[in-house]
Formats: sequence, C-alpha cells, structure tokens
Amino acid sequence: MRKLVALKSLYAFVAVAETGSMTDAAEVLHVSHSAISQAIKSLENQLGLPLFQRVGRRVELNRNGRKYYRQVAPALEQIVSAGEALQQQNPHRLTLNMVNSLALHWWIPRVPDFQALAPQIDIRISTLTHVFDLDKEGVDVALIHGRSDDWQGYHCEKLGDDQLILVCAPSLIDTGSALSADAMLSAHHPIFVTNPRRENDWQIWCQANQLPVPAQRHNLCFTASIQAVQATLRGLGILVTHRLFVRDEIRQGLLTEIGPSVRNPYQSYYFVCQKEKLVQESVLTLRAWLHHEFRLASA
Repeated sequence: MRKLVALKSLYAFVAVAETGSMTDAAEVLHVSHSAISQAIKSLENQLGLPLFQRVGRRVELNRNGRKYYRQVAPALEQIVSAGEALQQQNPHRLTLNMVNSLALHWWIPRVPDFQALAPQIDIRISTLTHVFDLDKEGVDVALIHGRSDDWQGYHCEKLGDDQLILVCAPSLIDTGSALSADAMLSAHHPIFVTNPRRENDWQIWCQANQLPVPAQRHNLCFTASIQAVQATLRGLGILVTHRLFVRDEIRQGLLTEIGPSVRNPYQSYYFVCQKEKLVQESVLTLRAWLHHEFRLASA
C-alpha cells in the first residue's frame, strides 16, 4: 500500500505557496511557525524533492512545487467545498427542476398554496430542459414534461397526461360567428414554437382533429413557449400549446380554448428523483402535493 501524504502537510504546502511566507501561512492555519516548517520538511522528504526556494525574505515555489501545486490546490478546494456543502445541507430546502413555462405559468401562481401547506419547506427552482444528472446538477426533484424512458435509473412516477389545446385571445373571437377551430385557422395567423420539444405540437393537434397544418408566418415563430404565450395574449394569432402552461390564463378569461383537446402521445408529466430521496420528509410532502395538484388539473 502506498504511503499517503498527511493532509496537514498539504494544507501547509498550499498555504505557504499562496502567502509566500511560513509565518503568514501559520497565521492562516492558526498553527505555529515550527508546525508549518515541519510539515513542509516532512512533505519534501516524502516526495524526495524540494518544493520551495527562498527569494529574499519570501518563500516561492520552484518548478517542482509549481507543478505539484497545480494538482494539489484544486483537490484541496474540493475537499473544503464538500465539507461546507454537508454542513450547510438543509433537509427542508429542495431544488425542484421544471421547464420555464411551467415555472412561470404553473408553479409561481401556486407558491402561496404550497407555502400554506408546508411553510417549513424552501423550494428553489431550476429550469434545465435537457436530460441531466440530478446529482451533478444539484436537483432534488424534477417535474418532467417528457418521456419516462429518458429517466431510467431514477424513481419516476407519472403525474398526469399532457393535453394539447388551441387557444387565442378573446379579442380575436367574433361574437356573431360560431367558434370553430376550422374557422379560426382560416381567419387568424398561427403562432409556432420552434424548439425541438415543441415543434410538433401543431402537427399532433391538427392530425387528431383532421385539419391541415397551417403554414408558418413571418415574426410569429418563437423558440420558447413563454414567448409564444405572450404573443397569443397580445392577440397576434392562435396557438397550439400545452393545457398546463395556460390553465390559469384560461380560467382568468385572458385566453379562450377553441375546439377539442388532444392527448399528447409523446409527452406526459412525471415526478422524478433519486430513489434514496423517498425517505426524506420534504420530498414526500412535495410529491403528495404535486399529485394533488395534477388530480385537480385533470378534474
């Protein structure tokens, strides 16, 4: 078995390298000057190489020392960061990931309800859209709008179906005419979302309703659903979107739903977390609340 370098020697080495003085390093580490000197001597003896050179009253790294420092300093920083992360860990603080449209149009309006239910839990929102490693990204729970196949290896349970609907601003509706999807498609410009997660929304909805997919128009194609929803609210056209993204706007009369909804066969909503998180009280509370909210949405 290889002889391991003492951690105190590495701390002393980095402190001397960064301060240029054994006296200053001793103050930083709250030890004596002799303790620093002995730690450096022990390290150099173990490595069989000198690591410092004296330049006047200062101590500087030599070539070997600089090479060693470049590898050791980041490793020590990781050790310190890992310890701090554990000390600051709050069992009632959760990072919840969801796409931007859900965060803006669904989560934020429901923050007061969740606070009333679980005032001790502090939810921090992240908005990653790709398939990611929950642990590496520091995410405790993900509210996924996508496919369960993408999250194998995690605990993944379905919250609800995804419904595609056609919506417009009430100002576009002619009160003297019948409200039909066909008529609205003939009278108004379609608004498109062009990112890969949303680019087929119109096609899925139109095929299910046996209607032709309209052509894209200048200035009415957006990369994000939140932009397309804002354009729709301003009466710029009609939009096929996901019911959960605009449920509150429809209830408030800001948008009107036209024609039948269509179940999206390619995307649903899922609760995703690491399996070991299911023993954490705050995660279980959030999980139960999400199921409750999705049951209300489907009622």
